[in-house]
Amino acid sequence: MLFVEANGARIPAIGLGTWELEGRTCARVVEQALRLGYRHIDTAQVYDNEREVGDGMRASGVRRDDIFLTTKVWTNHFAPNDLERSVKESLARLRLPSVDLLLLHWPNSHVPLEETLGALSHARRMGLTRHIGVSNFTVALIEQAVALSGEPLVCNQVEYHPYLDQAKVRAACDQHGLALVAYSPIARGRIKSDQTLAAIGRAHRKTPAQSACAGWCNRILLRSRGPRASSACRRTSRSSISSSRTTRWRRLPRWPTPRGA
Repeated sequence: MLFVEANGARIPAIGLGTWELEGRTCARVVEQALRLGYRHIDTAQVYDNEREVGDGMRASGVRRDDIFLTTKVWTNHFAPNDLERSVKESLARLRLPSVDLLLLHWPNSHVPLEETLGALSHARRMGLTRHIGVSNFTVALIEQAVALSGEPLVCNQVEYHPYLDQAKVRAACDQHGLALVAYSPIARGRIKSDQTLAAIGRAHRKTPAQSACAGWCNRILLRSRGPRASSACRRTSRSSISSSRTTRWRRLPRWPTPRGA
């Protein structure tokens, strides 16, 4: 299995995103993903499926210590007291004592970032999460967050695929030792009809999605989104992205955007 290391965290490079998964379907998808070999599961307060994610984890039979679980705090809980309370409510829904990674889901200009990061750091010190990070942060906000955080930040989760250039965000993450976690890595299904990626895939007997995901996994983390994306990346993880080595973010090469994309 391929891992990425960042500021003390060791994170499985391919993750299952659970946005748009609901009810028993969500629990079953999480259960089956773990049985198929996924070890990184991503949820969020605003997805309204933390309870089902926890149910799927338990039903899978995979040991809790072998699963890397991420959840995210929604923006209306960024005030310090609200953040701590909301995280405890997330853990109650998951029926777990802690998560592996707790993220700020989106920036919120109405609450001072210093206060929110103070509360996030406090949640880590309380043992509610092993690691903390941010999501959808710009370069300027990454710089502020790193300077203000009382505990190490391990990642910034952003949309990232061959059609969206995130070079500046990548560089900022690289500078501070943060992993970049990509959501929508197959561009909500657009990749499957990309002729450049199809040509690359034919040369290696892979699908366009497998070709793209293999390129991403050489240097960042993937978080597939929803059942269609998870299906494509499930095939990728089983057939073309298997490795026992650990990759350090700062040493990873750049992946060129396909021409015509």
